[in-house]
Amino acid sequence: MKATSILKEEFQNKEHDNLLLDIYVDDALLSYQRGRYIAAIETYEELFGKEGQDAVSIFSAPGRSEIGGNHTDHQHGEVLAASINLDAIAIVKRTEENTVKVVSGNSGMITISLNNLAADPAEEGTTRSLIKGVIAGIQKRGFEIGGFQAYITSDVLIGAGLSSSAAFETLIGIIESGLYNDMKITPIDIAIIGQEAENVYFGKPCGLMDQMASSVGNLVHIDFADPADPVVEKVSYDLSGQGYSLCIVDTKGSHADLTADYAAIPVEMKAAAACFGKDFMGQVPRSELLAGLSKVREAAGDRAALRAIHFVEENERVKKEVSALKDGDFSTFLKTVKASGDSSFKFLQNVYTNSDVAHQNVSVALAASEAILDDAEVCRVHGGGFAGTIQAFVKDEHVTGYKNYMDLIFGDGSCSVLKIRKYGGMQVL
Repeated sequence: MKATSILKEEFQNKEHDNLLLDIYVDDALLSYQRGRYIAAIETYEELFGKEGQDAVSIFSAPGRSEIGGNHTDHQHGEVLAASINLDAIAIVKRTEENTVKVVSGNSGMITISLNNLAADPAEEGTTRSLIKGVIAGIQKRGFEIGGFQAYITSDVLIGAGLSSSAAFETLIGIIESGLYNDMKITPIDIAIIGQEAENVYFGKPCGLMDQMASSVGNLVHIDFADPADPVVEKVSYDLSGQGYSLCIVDTKGSHADLTADYAAIPVEMKAAAACFGKDFMGQVPRSELLAGLSKVREAAGDRAALRAIHFVEENERVKKEVSALKDGDFSTFLKTVKASGDSSFKFLQNVYTNSDVAHQNVSVALAASEAILDDAEVCRVHGGGFAGTIQAFVKDEHVTGYKNYMDLIFGDGSCSVLKIRKYGGMQVL
């Protein structure tokens, strides 16, 4: 912990540039990150007074990008995800009060008594509910909890499939771990706690991939066969070393009225699994599904059958992607990413909504990308789909042209050029 005045001076004098480069990977971002941290500290001072005197800590939690495993986590399948160099950061002071005070972005002060961490249905869908849910989950597992005051700012794009909510949940968890538990709460526990907070307190059903990628960091291969005890494997790989960048294009489609589209995917996959006496598709062997496809069609419908096929094939693709990265076979990795995108479009059918075929933002982004990318570059739908984002692996020499074209179609700033960062939730200083 250091006084805010000292931290500002250190950032201004570029004393933490090596640390920032280690976290954010791209040296072109150093000036931006330096200014961002200084601005966050100044906002903390404005909010909580004692300008320049408070001894504070700084924490960070990244957004994530799904690399492989489109809609597999909620069916106890496998995924390959990565933490990215967009994150939420918090300027934090431990307090002796039994309260937590948080200002996030431009929102007002949220004050929570640690004596009342029960879930409240009236708070569903709020930032307050996520904070309470994470702290309650930490306490339930026997860890220490305590008061703090914090200013949080995030550059994880909201609504772009990069999991801004998971980054926020991870950030709250890592703050309590750092301030009161000597960083002994494991990244896996923090991820599970974040998912519970989102499910129970926030009221949003979700899998565990987002929280796990944000909390663990780097490229992460996760097997959710047992969601209570997922198998997590870090996969070290230098994408930049291959001369490629990871581009995420926000197609600016509206997410309004898409809840039914998202919810139908796990419902139909579970209906397909039920044809074999199972609860989740992850429990159904590929050979058994293919042999019994006719009864899935009859009992659950053709779309459920197609989505089940996507699941079992996608699970195998994740394994293939991980193996290719370990073997240094980047060409096979890219071909498998493209196969994942093709399956999502044809079989999972999460690229556009049938209720509004006049608007197919993701489809247009994929078509335009394939028109200008070369044979060694690939794209696919990213995240939940329907009206969100696409992902593209683009050669560095083509990134500027690709970004300009996507921005021309979907508006300035639509295309974000990202790097994979090696850290998940962490204490920065």
